[in-house]
Amino acid sequence: MIRTIILVFIFFFSLHSFHAQTDTVKTEGVKNKKSVYARARKATFMSAVVPGLGQIYNKSYWKVGVIYAGFGGLGYLFYVNNFNYNLFRTALIKSQEPGQNGFASGYSTSQLSTLKAQYRKNRDFAAIGLAAIYVLNIVDANVDAHLKTFDVSDDLSIHVDPWQDIYHDGNGIRTAGGFSVKLKF
Repeated sequence: MIRTIILVFIFFFSLHSFHAQTDTVKTEGVKNKKSVYARARKATFMSAVVPGLGQIYNKSYWKVGVIYAGFGGLGYLFYVNNFNYNLFRTALIKSQEPGQNGFASGYSTSQLSTLKAQYRKNRDFAAIGLAAIYVLNIVDANVDAHLKTFDVSDDLSIHVDPWQDIYHDGNGIRTAGGFSVKLKF
């Protein structure tokens, strides 16, 4: 019994001594990793609050123009299609009232219904496009912040070389060619 207690006592103290030792190299790597994640988190948050702000934080200024051009173009499409949708929806409602014979320019009820559905579909696609640009803006800020610490040194290279081989088989002399791709890390 006492022997078991002593073994358990030694076992717990040995675990404590192993736990008390720390590796300085590992700790430094964790700090750098945390700073990279903090930078990416900050860029993501900034881009979610104000589209393009994460790209400015990452110093990718040219992407801000692309983002706002996308928002402007799709916003204009949304506005025009929504205006026309409401116009033809109102005309369709008025054409179904007694005493009305279609829209002022001579559209029939079926044409008004088709035009209303077309503009609604285009408006909805523009809204989906706006949401997609917003999400891509956030994803781009996050990925760009993560890739700021990516190693692009001279040690990373790719070489593509053509090759040709002449060989003899049972039917005569043959040639073969291709490309050789060599990656150096």
